[in-house]
Amino acid sequence: MLEVRHVVRRYGRYTALNGVSFEARPHEIVGYLGPNGSGKSTTAHMLAGLASPDEGEIRFEGRNIQACLLEYKNRLGYIPEAQHLYGYLSGREYLEMVGSLRRMPYDVMNRRIDGLLQLFSLYHQRHSPIASYSKGMRQKILISAAILHNPDILILDEPDSGLDITSAVLFKELVRRLAIAGKVVLYSSHIFEVVEQVCTRVLILCQGRLVADDSVQRLRELMRAGSLQEIFAQLVSQEDPVATADSIVDVITN
Repeated sequence: MLEVRHVVRRYGRYTALNGVSFEARPHEIVGYLGPNGSGKSTTAHMLAGLASPDEGEIRFEGRNIQACLLEYKNRLGYIPEAQHLYGYLSGREYLEMVGSLRRMPYDVMNRRIDGLLQLFSLYHQRHSPIASYSKGMRQKILISAAILHNPDILILDEPDSGLDITSAVLFKELVRRLAIAGKVVLYSSHIFEVVEQVCTRVLILCQGRLVADDSVQRLRELMRAGSLQEIFAQLVSQEDPVATADSIVDVITN
């Protein structure tokens, strides 16, 4: 089980996360929602071991991840929001680099790389430089790199960015299958429909604080809302979108 306990993260005088606590268990897909600046990516960075809390702690299987960071990272798969890839490498070379850094057995690594490239329809472009790939193709490389070593924890920050419809459907099914296999999955996205379809539980963050933690169905009942987007709007919106849209039109037409 992955546990976030009373976590605070500051950047100078700005508090990005303020006392956030939640748990994510094997077989769960936990959706993580919030407006821009709410602290979602800050949370993802800390769960990926790229930053540490100023207060509180993050634990996996009962141990503080900062006390066993290398072991924790070996069991982690992370898809970052930004596509940081080496454009001069081919897709296959990039995955070989990732597998080598993770010290995967050579035969296992190569078998998995070929399988992933074929299943993600990248095999014919495997020797082409990543700089020539479309955004969706680059995202498939990031997904492949995150799951190549069969991790126990998956931190997914906008993982469907750039994917076409067919690939997005495949990815949703893949996430479900990984959860069934016992993975801990945290899924951060701006696409409400995907979170509603895929996630077993939803966390909603606003101004660095957790304002909801429940199943979509339970949140619907509590908020008397028909969709996750309506629930989100009730919990975090501070302005009327219709009135704001009308005001924007007024600004550009007058």
